[in-house]
Amino acid sequence: MLLRIATRKSPLALWQTEHVAARLRAAHPDLAIELVPLSTRGDEVLDRSLSAIGGKGLFLKELEEAMQRGHADCAVHSLKDVPMALEPDFALPAILARADHADAFVSNGYTGIDALPPGARVGTSSLRRQAQLRARRADLQLLDLRGNVNTRLAKLDAGDYDAIVLACAGLQRLGFEARIRARLDAPDWLPAPAQGAIAVECREGDDATHVLLSVLDDAATRTCVEAERALNRALDGSCQVPIAAFAALQAGQLRLHGLVGDAGDGRIVRADGQGDQGDPEALGRRVAGLLLEDGAGALL
Repeated sequence: MLLRIATRKSPLALWQTEHVAARLRAAHPDLAIELVPLSTRGDEVLDRSLSAIGGKGLFLKELEEAMQRGHADCAVHSLKDVPMALEPDFALPAILARADHADAFVSNGYTGIDALPPGARVGTSSLRRQAQLRARRADLQLLDLRGNVNTRLAKLDAGDYDAIVLACAGLQRLGFEARIRARLDAPDWLPAPAQGAIAVECREGDDATHVLLSVLDDAATRTCVEAERALNRALDGSCQVPIAAFAALQAGQLRLHGLVGDAGDGRIVRADGQGDQGDPEALGRRVAGLLLEDGAGALL
């Protein structure tokens, strides 16, 4: 059987797709796999922030169209880039075990956010990261930073920024772990919902592909990211809104931390809760409600 996997062309996307392909070959030795590299609008428009050009769904559309046209059987995504509500024709049969969920502080001259000099230039186009940076250091100059991981590191090395903030998982997957000067970790600093998790999407009703992919699904990761995505969905979140969330399993219970911020002035509203791991959706909605009770609505 041949499985055609749609993927973006960036080095990180290709690494993630090759990782999925290797896992599938190990699980299904007779399976032939073909990669279908595609360019998406999110990859092509680099002179504006994602929030300005329509959001993270721009990384999916072309891959979903390839599946609809029968040119691909499935697609590999960073789950943090997948909209909170999938198009009705699609499903996520596999969410792989999560890698490092944290953000990374990357700098050639400074060891962490607090070590930066007044007015230092920090690169990130993520409103979530900007809000948390503003809350911690209102004096910093926050500058847009788009492009793949290699491009962003090159801009730092060229002296365009004093520091940049990226995802630890992406740096580690591409062999750049040594560039991480500090991990920005929960609960003090929260990642994007589902950050660090890889998901595989296929057409709803394509049972054969669904069965092939489901062997990669990690139940614990799915539980945690479903709570995070439920919080984001309850707040009607997108990349136009600085929302962060992180869930972890602790002694059979699910703990969820959530945050809503303002990238302009650094105002932050936080909430957390604990619940039954069997109902992550309910916990996500409950923590979203706590955020709204504490004033997050004014920031949304």
